[in-house]
Amino acid sequence: MANLLDNAIRYNIAGGRVEVATETRGERAFLSVANTGPVIPPAQVDRLFEPFQRLDRTARNDGHHRLGFSIVRAIATVHDATFTARARPEGGLAVEVGFPSR
Repeated sequence: MANLLDNAIRYNIAGGRVEVATETRGERAFLSVANTGPVIPPAQVDRLFEPFQRLDRTARNDGHHRLGFSIVRAIATVHDATFTARARPEGGLAVEVGFPSR
């Protein structure tokens, strides 16, 4: 959850919003995090979840290693969670993780 929130805040636009929601559907507990960041080409979304990737390929020395989303996906996989991400047409990204309720 911390990695999702950190990325939603960090890659948002000035004055943008971060939306967080939780819900239960059937036997799964869902966490959704979305932001109003810049427009992301839908074809680029999957690449963001690979280690060391970002939309702009500009190298930065900002103390971040570009592992946030890849770690989120790895944690979801280990916990038998579903994981979806989609570019929002108006800009930003919406991510949903669905954990089994055990």
